[in-house]
Amino acid sequence: MASVRRPARLEGELRLPGDKSVSHRALILNAVASGEARVTNLSPGADVASTAACLSALGVEISDGRQGLRVLGGGFEGLRAPAAELDCGNSGTTMRLLAGLLAGRPFESLLAGDASLTRRPMDRVASPLRAMGAAADAGPPLRVGGGSGLHGIEYRMPVASAQVKSALLLAGVQAEGETRVVEPAPTRDHTERMLEAMGAPVERAETSVAVRRAGSLRPLDMRVPADLSAAAFWLVAGALHPAARVRLGGVGVNPTRTAVLGVLARAGLRVRRTAERSEGLEPVADLEVGTSPGGRAFAIGGGEAALLIDELPVLAVAAAVLPGVSRVTGAGELRFKESDRVTAMAEGLVAMGADLRELEDGWEIHGPRRLEGARVRSHGDHRVAMALAVAGLLAEGETNLEDADCVAISYPGFWDDLDSLCRS
Repeated sequence: MASVRRPARLEGELRLPGDKSVSHRALILNAVASGEARVTNLSPGADVASTAACLSALGVEISDGRQGLRVLGGGFEGLRAPAAELDCGNSGTTMRLLAGLLAGRPFESLLAGDASLTRRPMDRVASPLRAMGAAADAGPPLRVGGGSGLHGIEYRMPVASAQVKSALLLAGVQAEGETRVVEPAPTRDHTERMLEAMGAPVERAETSVAVRRAGSLRPLDMRVPADLSAAAFWLVAGALHPAARVRLGGVGVNPTRTAVLGVLARAGLRVRRTAERSEGLEPVADLEVGTSPGGRAFAIGGGEAALLIDELPVLAVAAAVLPGVSRVTGAGELRFKESDRVTAMAEGLVAMGADLRELEDGWEIHGPRRLEGARVRSHGDHRVAMALAVAGLLAEGETNLEDADCVAISYPGFWDDLDSLCRS
């Protein structure tokens, strides 16, 4: 249980954890590169630890060093059959990306996870892998590999998903011919960027990405930028708290990840970008936010919702206190995360006094409402927990959040950072 109250001031500078999406991919791709890579500022969360543990079980040498995490890749052929099920913990990214990686291996792997992960749909990745000739059974557990080889396909994704796209690209660089993934809406492109930098034949277009077999991949040293999805919690809190000034250093601002900054701008919430630069493959910037008077309601729908899938819970908090009617649609994917985030956020915000109507694929939220502290539940979901904590920073009275420790999945230092910003 965690208790949150609105402080007199919200002020300070944070160094956020490394980007979770980039961290997963840096580990997985360097695990099958030809040689040694160093990765610094890796996400400290449990999800990325699950990926590292699974790769170690596949025979990849991963160790800590003074210059960052050392990953000694042995190429695709260096992977070894695991002695037991691969435990993906709570991480859908781990399970889906490893499914693509292992689909082309001559041995069978079983990908398992906790009860929450087991409930999430995996046939959306198993089905196109089968179309490529892989042995793939959605389970649970998800069973992949041990087939006779892969061939390229053109796959038109029915639902925009960076995880499914990445899985097919990881399979595609092991397949005969071209593998092309056509997206209904753009999704984060970290996998394509890394594959290109590591020497894989990648062809990128506006709505599609294609790969061909890569004989080998070059190791890629990189510093993982700070996570913009983690930054979003502080950006909303800083913009809507009545006395706030927050600075976030070295945040990743990859164009496929910055939709949240666009929504905040449309809502009249000012975020200043400074010191824009590149760290390795990824653009980064320092972000500054302070109290933003005169905010307004916003609408999110269609393909934009896919680009905001991790930030939508905290944007729902913003909508509850902004004047006007905000609508979020096209976010049905939220129902298949660690919890049903559509229902979990509706339950928590309504308990705090929000005027919210749950939709099949999002919410309709009428503001402004004065939020009141309440006893709320995270449902074991890290992003729900952090979003409701932000609501607590904006509410009158005390908010008590059950199962608050689940933030460790992506942001173990969240509660320490919250405390460091609160000023009396």
